[in-house]
Amino acid sequence: MKLHCLGTAGYHPSDNRHTACFFLPDQGIALDAGSSVFRLHPLIKTKSLSILLSHTHLDHVMGLTFFWDLLGGSTPLEQIHVYAKQEKIDAIREHLFHPSLFPVIPPFQWHSLESLGESFELGKAKCTWFDLEHPGGAVGYRLNFPDVSLAYVTDTTCEAHSDYWRHLQGVDWLVHECNFTDQEKKMAIHTGHSWPSEVLSVASKNGIQRLILSHFNPMVAGSDPVGLRQVLDNPMVKSPRLVELAQDNAVYDLH
Repeated sequence: MKLHCLGTAGYHPSDNRHTACFFLPDQGIALDAGSSVFRLHPLIKTKSLSILLSHTHLDHVMGLTFFWDLLGGSTPLEQIHVYAKQEKIDAIREHLFHPSLFPVIPPFQWHSLESLGESFELGKAKCTWFDLEHPGGAVGYRLNFPDVSLAYVTDTTCEAHSDYWRHLQGVDWLVHECNFTDQEKKMAIHTGHSWPSEVLSVASKNGIQRLILSHFNPMVAGSDPVGLRQVLDNPMVKSPRLVELAQDNAVYDLH
């Protein structure tokens, strides 16, 4: 099973990064729909696509307006299912697809997470969703496949007491946001985001072995926008066995 990192920036695109979208081609599952959705086109293999939205801030949903490019015969895609909390679905339909902004809505099939319960079947996966603390609200996801599990947590402040970690016990791979450096901890807390030493420490404490950091500040250039190397060199910070900084167009083999 391969995970494609299509967009790894937060807030807005930059020269090197587009905003959030992660994709499992063989399963037809996308995590968020940011500005990087245009990169889905050559990867679509299935007739049905499921999009799991964390929340409705524009950097995570603007790509929903791109989906007409994926329909109409250039891909096998026939059905597009969008999963989110009901209030987020209502906001997307009322505002993002307001007639004065985008008058012709792609043929989405909307699924309210509340109506599905805390867990539901999604293809071969059992999908569990859980609330995250973030201004305006957000959710994280865990996908349990028969042979591997993947969790996606973005736009939240990671702290040792954060409730969502109870949903991540035993997960094989965790994609977790890390928007700011350790030196920007106050700004991270103020805006509802995370910093590397806390993510690494809490992930290690909870038995996470493989951690992919994402949702970086687009105004910071270079291959290490959060100062991860310095954090890993600190003997006081415990970390998972594998820690990676996601890059746009990177691909991970999850097996």
